[in-house]
Amino acid sequence: MKLLITGGAGFIGSAVVRLAIARGHRVVNLDALTYAACLDNVASVADSPDYVFERADIRDRAALDAILARHAPDAIMHLAAESHVDRSIDGPGAFIETNVTGTYNMLEAARSHWLDRGRPEGFRFHHISTDEVFGSLPADPDVLFTEETAYDPRSPYSASKAASDHLVRAWHETYGLPVVLTNCSNNYGPYHFPEKLIPVIILNALSGKSLPIYGDGSNIRDWLYVEDHADALLLVLERGQAGRSYNIGGENERTNLELVHTLCGILDAQRPRADGRPYRDQITFVTDRPGHDARYAIDPSRLREELGWRPSITIEEGLRRTVAWYLDNEAWWRTLQARQGVGQRLGVAG
Repeated sequence: MKLLITGGAGFIGSAVVRLAIARGHRVVNLDALTYAACLDNVASVADSPDYVFERADIRDRAALDAILARHAPDAIMHLAAESHVDRSIDGPGAFIETNVTGTYNMLEAARSHWLDRGRPEGFRFHHISTDEVFGSLPADPDVLFTEETAYDPRSPYSASKAASDHLVRAWHETYGLPVVLTNCSNNYGPYHFPEKLIPVIILNALSGKSLPIYGDGSNIRDWLYVEDHADALLLVLERGQAGRSYNIGGENERTNLELVHTLCGILDAQRPRADGRPYRDQITFVTDRPGHDARYAIDPSRLREELGWRPSITIEEGLRRTVAWYLDNEAWWRTLQARQGVGQRLGVAG
């Protein structure tokens, strides 16, 4: 297929681009190259004859129409979004403009393209979203997010993604646009922008800085290795039922404190401190994020039963791979650390 992938220079988007090219798809990578994007993320495929880059902003409808007319993709995978909860607390406007208005523009451009091509049956608009739209779960391990869980977003970020999900469903129900939706748990892995928890812990540890943990570290997340996620996304695009949503989880729940302890142990083994002390000595508990959700956990039964997918990477193996990647790619993350806001505590307004 020829795929138009929005946000393909970002963390998850670039993983999808790399995997799609490896599997023989043609890819048009549409990205505005805002602060969290990096073309180095797709450098390994940039010279492929099956790869094209288009710099454009999803808030610019005219640019979207021109790109769709020029490339005539068979499907669209919409990953472009503002995604950092802490930044959404400090500056929610950018999240509404990109995640809500930008998704509206993508839907309208896609609908126009689909109609102009005679409503091809195989066309899909795949909207990639987050489990954060469902709100917060209790500690009970038997209670999980399903595709039927009511939306209850708690941050400007999750509210903007919830709004975009509703728009996508409405364009399917009202206009018949063939869409699929996915809501994923927390991603991690190579090329993770260095303002999120796992890269912050790795890079702060290596530089001798404190390892900040919000609150008491009891918040629970389900962790999904980004390359597993990319595999699931392509599967849903190819075989998912139009109008249906699929939850993608890693089946790897950990408290934030457990996660950081695991990372510290891996770093102790792979890059011991010069003084021989354990990295966990650098842990510092800091004031919690406003509105911090207690727990996210996904029930991936629909994806497993309908499409036969399960994650292949355990959290322990995924974290080992991730730490090793950061140790081997200092030039990549050193450059990004100079970008605005990286390394600073954000999201303290409340």
